[in-house]
This record gives sequence, C-alpha cells and structure tokens, in this order.
Amino acid sequence: MTDTSTRGAEPIHYLDATSLAALIRAKQLSSREVVQAHLDRIGAVNPAINAVVTLMAEDALKAADAADRAVTSGAALGPLHGVPFSIKDALDTAGVLTQRGSKLFAGNIPGQDATAVARFKAAGGIALMKTNLPEFSAWTETDNLVTGRTNNPWNLERTPGGSSGGESAAIAVGLSPIGIGSDVAISVRGPAAFTGIAALKATHGRIPYTGHFPTVISRWWHVGAMARTVRDVALGYSILKGPDGIDGYAIHAREAEPGDGRIAGQPIRVGWVTDAAFGPVDPEITAAVAAAAAQLADLGCEVERVRLPFLGDPLSALMTVVFGEIVPYVKSLAAGREADLHAIGKGIIERSDPAFADFIAAEAQAEALRSAFAGYFQQYDVLLCPVNPMTATPHGAQELVVNGVTVPWTHVMSATSPFNLTGLPALSVPYGFSSERLPIGIQLVAKWTDEATILRLGALLERRGGLGTRRPLL
Repeated sequence: MTDTSTRGAEPIHYLDATSLAALIRAKQLSSREVVQAHLDRIGAVNPAINAVVTLMAEDALKAADAADRAVTSGAALGPLHGVPFSIKDALDTAGVLTQRGSKLFAGNIPGQDATAVARFKAAGGIALMKTNLPEFSAWTETDNLVTGRTNNPWNLERTPGGSSGGESAAIAVGLSPIGIGSDVAISVRGPAAFTGIAALKATHGRIPYTGHFPTVISRWWHVGAMARTVRDVALGYSILKGPDGIDGYAIHAREAEPGDGRIAGQPIRVGWVTDAAFGPVDPEITAAVAAAAAQLADLGCEVERVRLPFLGDPLSALMTVVFGEIVPYVKSLAAGREADLHAIGKGIIERSDPAFADFIAAEAQAEALRSAFAGYFQQYDVLLCPVNPMTATPHGAQELVVNGVTVPWTHVMSATSPFNLTGLPALSVPYGFSSERLPIGIQLVAKWTDEATILRLGALLERRGGLGTRRPLL
C-alpha cells in the first residue's frame, strides 16, 4: 500500500497535477490515495488559513473510486483523470453551495456547473472544494460575512490577495494541486504572486465566463487556471479554452493564434519595465524583474528596457467602467437587504454612478490603450513587468508605503489592470522571495491569443530567482 502522505521525497499534496495524473494513469498511485492525502492536508492546515468554504469529501472519494476502476478497466482517460481540483466560489457548481462571499447568496445551490467546472470534470478532474473570496469578488482582500477571512500561508498576518485569494492560498499550501479562479483587475495574478504560485489570465474570451457571478461586467472578467507550476497552468488552460456556444465573448477557436505571428527562427523580443510605467515598485520586486530580463537575454531573447509612455491611468479607467456597470446592479440586488452586505458591498452601493461623460472618457481610454498595445506588439513579442508593486500586504491595509512613497491600497492593481482593460493575456510566474521571506512574482504579457509564448517563457523562468522548492511554514 502506498503511503498516503508522501511519494518519494515529495508529499503527495505537493505533487503537481501533471505528475499526479501520470502516476494515477501508471497505477503508481490511486486516485483515492491522492484525494485522501489532500483531505488529510485540508484537515491539518485549513483551520489556520480558512481557504476552503465547502468541502466535497464524500463525493470526491466516490469519484476517486470510480476513477480507479476506469484505470483498471483500460477506459480512455482524460488529462486530469483522478486528480482533485478546487473552485473559486464565484463559479457555479451543480448541487453544491455557491455563496459568492455574500449573505445575499447564503445557501445558494446552482442547478448546473459553470462551463469551466464542467470542462475540468470532463477532463477527469475531481471537484474537491470551493474556495473563499471577497463579497461579489469585488476586493483585493479575501474576506466576507459568510465564510470569513483567508490568511496567507507564508505569513498569517498578511493577505493572500483577492479576489481569488482562497484559491491561491489553498494551492500554495498543498490543499489542492490545481484550481479555477477569475480575474477582473488582478484577481488570479495578484493572489498568485502574493502566495508563490502561477496563474494565467488568458486573452479575453479565450475561456468562457458562463456560470460565473456576477454576469454584469463580463466584458472585463476572465476565468483562469491557477496552480503551483506553469506547466499545470498550461494544462488547465488547454482544458478550459474554446467557445461554449453560450458566452458571446468566447469566440476564439481553441487553437487560434495571432494573425501576425513571429517569423520562425526569429528571437523573442522582450521589453521590460517596472516603476517607470506603474508608479512606485518595491526595489526587491524591481530587482526580480531585472533578473528575469537578464535570464531571458541569456536564453537568447532580445531584451530591452521600455517605458510605456502611452499607459496613462488604466486603473482609473477600469474602475470607472466596472463600477459604472456593477453599482446599479448591486443596488438593485441588495434592495431591502443592505444590512446584510459586507463593507465591500456597502462600499459599492454607496458609490454614485459615474457621470456619463466620465464613463465615455474611460471607454475611449480603453480603446486607445488597446491600439497603443497593438503598436507595442509590433515591436516586441512580450512585456515583462511586476505583478504586484509590493509583496503580500497586511490584512485591511488602506495605505501602503512602497519604495518610500505612500500609496492607496488600490495601487496593488496598477500593474495588472491594464491587461483587463485591453483583454491581453498575462501570466503570473512564481519567481523569488523578498527579504521578509514573502513570495515575489513576475508578469509576462503577450499579444492577443499568444498565450503559448508566455507559457513557454514562464516555464523557463519560474523559481529561477530563488523561490526553489521552499514551502509555506504551515
């Protein structure tokens, strides 16, 4: 009988999904052993971090037994066969609590799975848990009145970020090997960087949004895979991408590529930037980005420091259009139940609708930025930059000091929001550690539908900057 806690030198709960699928397929591990190892890990660690909000233990073990029977029978096996996965609680799960971080949805049980969840299941994955999030996925810290606050496993006094903070914390500490999150301004990439894992926000529309709450602001939302390794994120992306016939933005063919792809044999051209584009950035993060740029040059890329003078204030524009759409929706949704809202929801309904002229100006800025990045990607294939301008922040921090400059909490989104506003693909790569032993991530951005290039470079760069195999202290 295989030990349920370890596999060689690495505990089962820290093996990545690709390895687990291969071991299950080869009958070197059973799916039941894998699921049980993760359940044991959840029991031991989750009380300290509060990442798991609904656990599907019994159903997962039954599914694992069925997966093991399929292996024995010689049936066709999907790429995630027998591997457990986690799901941000903004995504619908058939017959399973989906409370969306809000008392307004306490006890809510959808009738069908979100497209992304259904695709992971069709690939053989076993739904194991739902993970925590802020109310309506509308904040950069994971906290709500239904399931409470999630802590960062590297330092419990710090946030794992938001809105996919429960997902990132769970994966970082070995509660799940791979999961599904979502991103409207930062929400898979920022939490990934705060907790030392990887996450991809693919081109807008590359992965269907169907079954995710809220349905408003779907112009800016992206569903995406999160995992401890870039190769697992690539695996998750390969399963999730492609139209579903429901989401009107999910129009890209599964294998769509850029229409003006790089000439075969031409070096990959990389521009890199930190504070010159995004305002103050922690010097240790700038050093990590510079180190990654040097490594890409050593790998044969053409690397140049850039400035992005066309960037403007994309965060302000994104917040204007997002709140312009979500404020009236939440006001209607919460009418008569305002007392049930968390501070996040109350902050939304207390906002005034933006002036029409401001909304139109923000839309115009988004269009101009798309055109500017189209020009950038005529000269370069990739943009290398920070994910967050700082490492994981203290819970509830409203102001932060970054490289000697006091900034509001919203500054955490300054280097991620441009790519929601434009719909460009962006990958958060686990790279190094700060002097406080907190993870540092780097961000790779490519032209629309060119996820392949950043996934390839991300796999070469991940943990090259010092992250190594270090694990959270829990």
